Amino acid sequence: MARSCPHQPPVPSPVERARATVLRAGGATLLVDPHAGAGAGDGGRVVPVLHHVPASGAATLQFPADHPLVALTRVHEYVPAMLELTDSTPLPVRQPVRGLVWIAGRVRLLPARVARRAALRIAAEATDERLLDVGHSDVLLRMDPGSVVLSDAEGTGTFTPAQVAAAPHDPLVTSGDEWLAHLARAHGSLLTGLARHLPPSLRHPGATLHPLAVDRLGLRLRVETDRGDHDVRLAFAAPVACSRMLGAEVRRLAEVSPAATGAVHRRAAGR
Repeated sequence: MARSCPHQPPVPSPVERARATVLRAGGATLLVDPHAGAGAGDGGRVVPVLHHVPASGAATLQFPADHPLVALTRVHEYVPAMLELTDSTPLPVRQPVRGLVWIAGRVRLLPARVARRAALRIAAEATDERLLDVGHSDVLLRMDPGSVVLSDAEGTGTFTPAQVAAAPHDPLVTSGDEWLAHLARAHGSLLTGLARHLPPSLRHPGATLHPLAVDRLGLRLRVETDRGDHDVRLAFAAPVACSRMLGAEVRRLAEVSPAATGAVHRRAAGR
């Protein structure tokens, strides 16, 4: 992942960023001892069929019932493991990874009745037909977390699960990526306006600008050049509490009138 330039505007605290990364991460890989017989041929790395990770890090992981890791949990009640969560940009860029979180702990097999209830709770948040296999061809494992480590463009940090669960919630954590993709796809005028905040060395015809990440305090842009990738963070005038405020702040930074960007405002407001 690209590292941000020094002397950046204010950013959310490391523990707040860890919470947001846990909730937003789309990729999950479980790392177990390759000599433990868990069927992990790639250095002990196994990928669950489905993962659901709350802010506490107590992940629920779906695996085929005949998976070697499941067999291992039937022999050993608790299996030491580390869950790697990858937060990637919704846009195609050369270095798509925005942040990584590693949750160290132990995994255990959920009893069938508990697994069915857990599957129903997960489905209530986000419907996924793969959950229909729980209790039939698939089972659920639960990770009991012990520690959480963050690495992103702003820095690193190590936390307890309780600290991450208690961290402030970013109001854009679930909607920000969709907003960024829409901004890049349909609002070139806003991007052109935002480009005026780039350092002079990055403002040249050969550079490609992408909206990379957004949080309550600001927007991060990725500039791809023939000399490498560079991240530039733009601060909002005040913390945003909703997508409507986000649209107003981005227009302010771009110095584009509301009338010229009414569509992005309506999309950000969910209308």
